[in-house]
Amino acid sequence: MKQTETIAAIATALSDSGIGIVRISGEEAIEIGNRVYKSKNGCHNLKDYGSHTIHYGFIVDGEEILDEVMVAIMKAPSSYTKEDTVEINCHGGVLIMQKILEAVLKQGARLAEPGEFTKRAFLNGRIDLARAEAVMDLIHSRNEFALKSSVKQLKGSVSDCIRKMREEILYEIAFIESALDDPEHISTEGYPEKLLPKIQDLLGRCEKLINSADNGKVLKEGINTVIVGKPNAGKSSLLNILVGEDKAIVTDVAGTTRDVLEESIRLHGIGLNIIDTAGIRATEDVVEKIGVQRALKYAKDADLILYVVDSSVALDESDEEILDLLKDKKCIILLNKTDLEPVVTEEMLREKIGDPRVCMIRTSTKDNTGIEAFENTIKDMFFGGMLSFNEEVVITSMRHKQALEEARDSLLMVKKSLEDEMPEDFYSIDLMSAYASLGLIIGEEVGEDLVNEIFSKFCMGK
Repeated sequence: MKQTETIAAIATALSDSGIGIVRISGEEAIEIGNRVYKSKNGCHNLKDYGSHTIHYGFIVDGEEILDEVMVAIMKAPSSYTKEDTVEINCHGGVLIMQKILEAVLKQGARLAEPGEFTKRAFLNGRIDLARAEAVMDLIHSRNEFALKSSVKQLKGSVSDCIRKMREEILYEIAFIESALDDPEHISTEGYPEKLLPKIQDLLGRCEKLINSADNGKVLKEGINTVIVGKPNAGKSSLLNILVGEDKAIVTDVAGTTRDVLEESIRLHGIGLNIIDTAGIRATEDVVEKIGVQRALKYAKDADLILYVVDSSVALDESDEEILDLLKDKKCIILLNKTDLEPVVTEEMLREKIGDPRVCMIRTSTKDNTGIEAFENTIKDMFFGGMLSFNEEVVITSMRHKQALEEARDSLLMVKKSLEDEMPEDFYSIDLMSAYASLGLIIGEEVGEDLVNEIFSKFCMGK
């Protein structure tokens, strides 16, 4: 049969489950769906049904009945892709979903590429590119805050903000171009003085969005949390408590952990990517030395450092090296082994680190004391400022951040031209550049290659 641009794919996970969905979208979706659909009494046609209705029946391949199903009909333009869409709700076995998809493909649909349904929604104008990317982020959300952020972006939080900025820039471009074309009727006298505060306002909004990207990364990917400390301080015990099982070997022998151990957990809905590292100390052991070097590297790149101190042992040069790592880093210091006679106090550590804001918690991984306080501190840090998330627009895409940085640089050029009293056409050139850079975010200034690259990262059937 002649192939069409009607596409089909399995839209649910390819695994044994209660239900599976095979999605068909395109001009011939209903016709192709009808070729594999048979109503209970065999006398109904999918083409006769109204939009947004669902119907009981069977999927057939020739004379063979493949499954008992419910078939949903969504007619253009009121569908996800703005095309005629059929969704076959079948039983969720891997084999049956594949057989139904094969039957649909036999009738003229072609297999959808990854993300092609969402790509069609974008190309058909139902959603812009920022909203399309939010769909992918929504699917891959690893914590409740990433989920909320993705939903907000899907509803247009980023898109609306970018569109407003572009509208304001376009208004100024249009005024300048009109004045240059018709100077007798449109005067630019006093215009630079009026434009400068508008540019400063746009710059401030750009900077605010750019600065939100660090929090956005944490929201999207979780907090990269590195546990550091001297050997036998209780780092691995802390990891085991947080994970809820014995992932790391714990003994009284110092230097048990030689390599890094990585685990992901959710703490009060916050994603933590926890890395337990080798104890930091001077050593002649070749393997342990490599572990110490890796510990230092991971700590340098961490979003949050958990410094576990054995409070029953005096501070030494290794502690001094670790304290240097904490400078200008987000960290929590855990004074561990409080069940033993203390030698190290909070006052001693605060004096050495020189930052009164650093949070310190007394813990005992042996008795499980202080762990609840530690968990609440993580939560407070996340909400309270250093790792903050609120109802403001948050940038979670590095592509968006780069486009905003380019727009900001162009606006800075406009500001400089205004301050240097350059001719109006200089403003127009850089304003156009800022307008185009912001357009990259919502998909109004992107080429086909970039669109294909973005949607290739989607899962099949979405």
